[in-house]
Amino acid sequence: MNQEEVRRIFEKKGALLRGHFRLSSGRHSDIYMQCALVLQYPELSSKLCEELAKKFSGKSIETVIGPAIGGIIVSYEVARQLSVRSLFMERKEGIMTLRRGFHIEKGEKILLVEDVITTGKSLKEVEEIVKKRGGEIAGIGCLVDRSEGKSPFGRGITSLLSLKASTWEASLCPLCKKGMPISTPGTRFCSH
Repeated sequence: MNQEEVRRIFEKKGALLRGHFRLSSGRHSDIYMQCALVLQYPELSSKLCEELAKKFSGKSIETVIGPAIGGIIVSYEVARQLSVRSLFMERKEGIMTLRRGFHIEKGEKILLVEDVITTGKSLKEVEEIVKKRGGEIAGIGCLVDRSEGKSPFGRGITSLLSLKASTWEASLCPLCKKGMPISTPGTRFCSH
């Protein structure tokens, strides 16, 4: 599956949105990827995650882990494709945490995954916890990389689709200056 085929899946399901958005990072953007609109279809989740899993086959991965919420389905499905364990981390009082009795063994080879990476902040928090617990990072993957190499992982991200999208600090956002209404779909800032 090439990038254009992946893009068409997201466009067909209305997951590639254009407008004025506040992202989980707090930055503003003119494009938002609502991956849940694609991941709600098990056959598409399976197809996309199978493609992502193929990129990591033969890497001795023991566990796949992603941040809640966007990384849960991706972690589960990539792990299923690789026949390994799937975990997720979630925020408790704003801090990324490994909960629910999940554990990481010293030396365990772990693949970090996410649905969309823009700043990479959430996945970086996951990485730090994995390392503190003695896990070894075996790779970093996502369905959509919109970081343009500016995440903490640089160009070390394996993705199915690289998407160029403008992002701005809220105080510098040209869409705010134009008075364009802002939306916060699927972010930690969303009130509903």
